[in-house]
Amino acid sequence: MAEGRQLTAAAAAGLAVVAVIAALTAAAVAPLLARAQAGATFIDVLTSAYTLRIARFTLLQAGLSTVLSVAFAVPLARALAHQPVFPFRATLLRLMALPLGLPALVGVLGIVEVFGQRGWVNRLSEALELGGRIEIYGLTGILLAHVFFNMPLAARMVLAALEAIPHESDRLSAQLGFTPAQHWRHVEWPAVRQILPGAMLLVFMLCAASFTIVLTLGGGPSATTLEVAIYQALRFDFDPGQAVILALLQLALCASCYGVLSRLGTEIDPGATLGARTRPILLRSGRQTGDWLLIGGAAAFIGLPLVAIVTSGLRAPLASLLAQPTVWQAAATSFAVALMATALAMAAAWSLAAARRDMLRKRHPPGWRRGLDRIGALCAGLTLAMPPIVLGAGWFVLALKFEGPFSIAPAAVVAANALLALPFALRILEPAMLAHARSTDRLALSLGIGAVTRFRLIDWPVLARPLGLSAALAMAMSLGDLGIITLFGSEDFLTLPYLLLQRMGTYRTSDAAGLALILGSFCLTLIWTAEWLARRPRRSAP
Repeated sequence: MAEGRQLTAAAAAGLAVVAVIAALTAAAVAPLLARAQAGATFIDVLTSAYTLRIARFTLLQAGLSTVLSVAFAVPLARALAHQPVFPFRATLLRLMALPLGLPALVGVLGIVEVFGQRGWVNRLSEALELGGRIEIYGLTGILLAHVFFNMPLAARMVLAALEAIPHESDRLSAQLGFTPAQHWRHVEWPAVRQILPGAMLLVFMLCAASFTIVLTLGGGPSATTLEVAIYQALRFDFDPGQAVILALLQLALCASCYGVLSRLGTEIDPGATLGARTRPILLRSGRQTGDWLLIGGAAAFIGLPLVAIVTSGLRAPLASLLAQPTVWQAAATSFAVALMATALAMAAAWSLAAARRDMLRKRHPPGWRRGLDRIGALCAGLTLAMPPIVLGAGWFVLALKFEGPFSIAPAAVVAANALLALPFALRILEPAMLAHARSTDRLALSLGIGAVTRFRLIDWPVLARPLGLSAALAMAMSLGDLGIITLFGSEDFLTLPYLLLQRMGTYRTSDAAGLALILGSFCLTLIWTAEWLARRPRRSAP
C-alpha cells in the first residue's frame, strides 16, 4: 500500500508539473492574444512589407542553415564511421560536442576572429593575393555561425545511426561485392534516412529560433529575423502592439514547422541480427583519402574559432577585468540564475519521468498512460515551438500591467532557462529511469522495500550518472543563455552574457574577448564534466 501511495504521488507530481508548464505558457500567450490589435491595424502590421520581409528571411536563413549543416554532416559522419580507429578520434568527437555547450555569443566572437573583416582567413587571403573577401555580417555570417553550431550536432546524430548498423550488414555487403555507392544505397542510407528527418527538424527549429547569432551578425534591417524584431520592438521602439503581433507570427511559424517536420521519417527494421557492431569494412584507399580530407576540414572549421577565443581572451586584460565589481556581480547573478534554473529543470524532469514510470506499471487506466506518454514529446517540443523570446515577450507585456517588467526579471529569467533546459534533461533522464524500473520493479515490490531505502540502495547508484549529466548540461545552457535576459536585463540585473553583449555594443572588444574566455571556460568545464560523467562506468546496485 505504501508503494502504491508513492506511485500515485509520483503521478500526481508529474501532472502538477504539466499544469505549471501550461500555466507559464498561458501566462505568456494570453497577454499576447489580449494585446493583439484587432481589425485593420492587426492585418496591416501582419501583411506589411517589413513583417513579410523578416518572416521570409527567418525561414530562408533557417532553411539554408539546415541544408548546409546536414549536407556537411552526412559526409563527415560517414568518414568517421569508415575510420573508426585513428589517433585523436575521441578528442575530435569531444571537440564536436563543444559547440553544443558553448554560449552562442562566445562562439560568434571566435567566428568573427577567424572569418571577420580582419580575421585570419581574410588576412591569409590578402597575404597570398588570392582575392575575394568573406563578408561576415549579413546572411553569410549567419550561415557560417549556424553551421558551426549545428553541423557537429547533426553529424553526431548521423554517426550514432551509422554505428548502430549491425555488422552482419557490412559482412553481407562484402560478400555480395558491393561498391561504395551500392554500400551507401543499400546499407547506410536506410539508417541515415531514419535519423535524418529528426536531425533536420532539430537544426531547422534551432535556426528559426536563433536570436544571439542574428542579433550580432545580422548586419542591419535586411538580415533581421522575427525574434530580433520582437526584441527591437520591446526594448528600442517600445511598441508592445507590434511585438505582440510578431510574437504570435513567430509562434505560429515555429509550431507549424515543428508539426510538419516532426511527422517525417520512417522506421527501418534491421531484421534478425546479433546486434553487435564491429569495425566496418575498410574501403579503397581513394575513399580513405577523401575521408581524411573531410575529417581534417571539419576539425579545422570547428577548432579554429575555439583557438581564436582562447588566444584573443589571453591577450585581454584579464587581471583588470577580474578586479571590476561589475564582472563579479554579473558572475554571481549568472551562477545564481543557473543554479535555480537547473534545480527547477531537474525537479520537473524527475517528476515527469517518475510519473511516466508510474503510469507504465499499469496501475492506471490506458488513457492516462497514453496521456503521460505524450508528455515527453510535448516538453521536448516546447522550447522549439515556443522560443524563449516569445515567452519573454508575453511575460514582458503581462508585467506592464503591474509594477513593470524589471520587477519580475529574476523570476522570468529563471523560469525561461528552466523551460529551456527541461527537454534536454528529460531526454537524458527518462530513458535511464524507465529502463532501471523495468529491471528492478518486480524484485523490489516482492521484497517489500520502502521508498526511501529503495532510492538509497537501488535507484541512486544507477540514476546518479544520468542525473549528473543532465544537470551539468542544464547548468551550462543556463549560464550561456542570451535570450530572455536581453528583455529583462538592466544595470541592477546583469548576467555574464548580457555584460558581454554590453561591452561589444560599446566597442570594448578587448574586454569582450576576456569575458568570452571567462564565460566559455565556465560552460566548457561543465560540458567536460558532463562528458566525464557519461564515460564513467555505470555503478551497479548492491
